[in-house]
Amino acid sequence: MQRPKRRDKAATRAALLDAARLRFARQGYDGTGVREIAGDVGVDPALVFRYFESKDRLYAEAVRTELPAGPAPGRPLTDLAATLLHDVVFADWEQFDGEHPLLVMLRSSGRAAVRDRLRQELCEGYLKDFTERMGGDDPALRAEMVGALLLGLGVMRSLAGTPALAAAGFEETRELVARVVTALTEAGPPAAG
Repeated sequence: MQRPKRRDKAATRAALLDAARLRFARQGYDGTGVREIAGDVGVDPALVFRYFESKDRLYAEAVRTELPAGPAPGRPLTDLAATLLHDVVFADWEQFDGEHPLLVMLRSSGRAAVRDRLRQELCEGYLKDFTERMGGDDPALRAEMVGALLLGLGVMRSLAGTPALAAAGFEETRELVARVVTALTEAGPPAAG
């Protein structure tokens, strides 16, 4: 009597996460089914629920990523912006079909749970770091404006594929982003007009 092959739990779990990342990146949350993900790996859909309990938890784990840590205190915020520009906008996120997980989440942002997760990733990650380092008037607003710039660059370059941003190199873009970040970092009270 031949014994059935034992499944490598860690490898199967990792394969399910990889399949989920690609499906969620291409089809969004609502367009992706647990059966499809399980089929991509060649396992029963019940196994997805055994490892992740729900599609929501699978999604949360599949799109979770560590944003790069900010520069040491005292270094300019342009360094953090350059790191994020490189690691979020210009990086090759092969496991997410070439897009950063934040952009993957944008595809599914019609769902309240996904919007909440996106807000949490942004606000508790680098925006918090930006705000703490910003100083001056309205630091949270200015930090969120920097975040909007970086996220917008990612959307324009990766999702929309606009020609100028798609053709621009990292160094050229970094220099322009540094100018905007410097202007927002050094912002004092608004000028009377």
